Amino acid sequence: YIFRVCFIDPFQGTLMAQFAGKDLQVKTAAIYKDTSSDYAKGLAEYFKKTFEANGGTIVAEEGFVKDDRDFKATLTKIRGKNPEFIYVPGYYQEVAPLIKQARELGITVPMGGGDGWDSPDMVKVGGPEALNNTFFTNHYSSQDKDPKVVEFVKAYKEKYNKEPDAFAALGYDSVQLLAQAIKDAGAADPVKVKDALANIKDFQGITGKMSIDAQHNPVKAGVIIEFKDGVQVMKTRIEP
Repeated sequence: YIFRVCFIDPFQGTLMAQFAGKDLQVKTAAIYKDTSSDYAKGLAEYFKKTFEANGGTIVAEEGFVKDDRDFKATLTKIRGKNPEFIYVPGYYQEVAPLIKQARELGITVPMGGGDGWDSPDMVKVGGPEALNNTFFTNHYSSQDKDPKVVEFVKAYKEKYNKEPDAFAALGYDSVQLLAQAIKDAGAADPVKVKDALANIKDFQGITGKMSIDAQHNPVKAGVIIEFKDGVQVMKTRIEP
């Protein structure tokens, strides 16, 4: 039996589309995705679907592939379409130089992506200034002021002497969710625990409140992280 505590990848595209339209108030966007990655293509598909459903217009759709490092020709093409926002689902290895080159071309509009951006190398390669006004979706933020998160971060730092990342928070939630299911089942019987997991509602984890849907995925919120002068800052939490 398989259950998740992390939201599935396409959901990130939905979250960013909601943020771009409602929080940033943009009406037009371009998509520049990693076409060699199913992850990036899934995010792009759901970003487009949600952005257009909310009244926005996609003015350009372009692609790059893994290990590309020169993006200026395509960025120049996108610049000519005058988007108010550029969605770049992909991984930091390509995204960091892409954003740096975009800023060098005078593209100052906000840019967004998924948790594939979550790496210290984003700042090392892209540079703090270039990454200003960029945002990405993630599972949680250690800066969240929720008392449960504050307590978790404090305990984690005391034990491991470092900031807990999203994987640490998701791992903790996985164990706690399983423990809750065993308690609800009244026994460690696999079938009973499976049924208890399937019936989890409003479980309060470090990565947010979640309920398990029919596909054994969590229905939960996501967070938007903003880069500010090279530092990741929690911008907002978006409910599904």
